[in-house]
Amino acid sequence: MSYDIFKALHVIFVVTWFAGLFYMFRLFVYHREALNAPEPKREVLIDQFRIMERRLWFAITWPSAILTVAFGGAMVWINPALLLMPWMLVKLGFVWLLLMYQILGHRIYRELQYGIPRWSSLTYRLLNEVPTIILIAVVFLVVLKDHVSWIWGVVGVLGVAIAITLATKLYKRIRER
Repeated sequence: MSYDIFKALHVIFVVTWFAGLFYMFRLFVYHREALNAPEPKREVLIDQFRIMERRLWFAITWPSAILTVAFGGAMVWINPALLLMPWMLVKLGFVWLLLMYQILGHRIYRELQYGIPRWSSLTYRLLNEVPTIILIAVVFLVVLKDHVSWIWGVVGVLGVAIAITLATKLYKRIRER
């Protein structure tokens, strides 16, 4: 296959991977909140969230993660000079972070499947924003490559992260009223 076909497939599976992560961590929030619901509503919700999470995690999110890495790896195999570009090394660092996030998600998935959540719904809400920050950083990095200084790039990503955190906490306060 050609480089462009691998690139197209890589982009397609990046989109589905992120879609899976965005929705999965949102389900974690709802699942955690359902644990506080009264019976019989609680059991009905928990059963439904377990089914939804299992299907999303194993039919979309994990396969998309694996195929994203595989097609990205094929692109590097065809064009190893990519590894000499500083922006690509930074991008690979973000991919590594996203894979660590996926592994954390798997741990959370298993804890919720067994009914032993470790964190509050607010923590899951904040964790839900992590791929947004990574997505913003990677898109700007790939599109602009070396046109933006590293300092402004880091400041921008941190600014977005802080803004999302504050917005999430504000939303929680508004919801509690």
